[in-house]
Amino acid sequence: MSGGARLMWDEGVTGYDFGRGHPMDPVRLALTKRLIEALGVERSPELGVAAAKPLGDSTLRLVHRPDYIDAVRRASADPASAEERYGLGTMDDPAFAGMHEVSALIAGQSVGGAEAVWQGRVLHAVNFAGGLHHAMPDRASGFCVYNDPALAIARLLELGAERVAYVDLDVHHGDGVQEAFWDDPRVLTISLHEHPGTLFPGTGWPEECGGTGAEGSAVNVALPPGTADAGWLRAVHAVVPELLEAFEPQVLVSQHGADTHVEDPLAHLAVSVDAQRRAAEAAHTWAHTYAQGRWLATGGGGYAVVDVVPRTWTHLVAIAAGAPVPGETEVPEEWRQEVYARTGGTAAPWRMTDGLEPNWRGWSEGYDPADRLDQAVRATRRAVFPAHGLLP
Repeated sequence: MSGGARLMWDEGVTGYDFGRGHPMDPVRLALTKRLIEALGVERSPELGVAAAKPLGDSTLRLVHRPDYIDAVRRASADPASAEERYGLGTMDDPAFAGMHEVSALIAGQSVGGAEAVWQGRVLHAVNFAGGLHHAMPDRASGFCVYNDPALAIARLLELGAERVAYVDLDVHHGDGVQEAFWDDPRVLTISLHEHPGTLFPGTGWPEECGGTGAEGSAVNVALPPGTADAGWLRAVHAVVPELLEAFEPQVLVSQHGADTHVEDPLAHLAVSVDAQRRAAEAAHTWAHTYAQGRWLATGGGGYAVVDVVPRTWTHLVAIAAGAPVPGETEVPEEWRQEVYARTGGTAAPWRMTDGLEPNWRGWSEGYDPADRLDQAVRATRRAVFPAHGLLP
């Protein structure tokens, strides 16, 4: 198996544009790529940059229904014809010209990265334009048209993978990926997200554990609103490593939505860029410890498009490339100027850190039954750990 990492990138992914005023502003993708360039991450000896082709219907059908794909194609050609029964033409997912083509292109980057990892051409692949985890087999949902993480996992299974683990760190529940593999014991889906009682999509309760014959294959940690670095990282480390060790995945797929951040306008957690960086480091370690180094990482949500998303995903790419960027690194002036120009005068952050050094207590140090965060973790462990032969 070759080492190294691959950044999956095609400039065309910035055409994933729901229109003016929509939270999913494609400038976040462009600014991330430019920050990666400005910091010299692309010149890392272990990182290559490549583009994959858009997915064709045969691969899209590994997850999505043919009638839904046809509906996306029709709406792409004529946005006025979008059908709400397929989740298209809604406030969250307005139709736009070329929607099918760019959505298939983004999915193609995740599937192409998964193929490169499975075939041993690289150890790690990153598609920060991906992570569109809400799309369902039969409809668009939550700013997501085609579910690229689910498609990448389905392609891995098609290529012969017997066990794939998916870890979703987005503030929203990874409902579409869970749905796609609800009855499939070959796929372990783990999602840590804000409590479904306070945030879209309203699913992801700890009792959601997988279908018949796949009990324990779906894992959900419902975090209290306001959870900050210490609690978030405590929950991540109290659940994920033990399950990965028991499951023994052949590949790790992770989703790194940046909307857990305290500044994100659409959610209510209080996580920093520094904690998000720690989580990316952890995913890298898990890949090497539990999955023979095979790792596909995607982006996801994130709507603080200047202050948060570019820094978080640049850290992710740099970690995958084996060239992590120290938090104290100053943001290049050329990038700050580009931010100002592209956003009509928005000021960019000065450094690659929020100035924090996150610490957390390990679960083995004991838990507080009166603490809401510990209650959430305990509920998840009780619901799924016994199915894996683990003590809750």
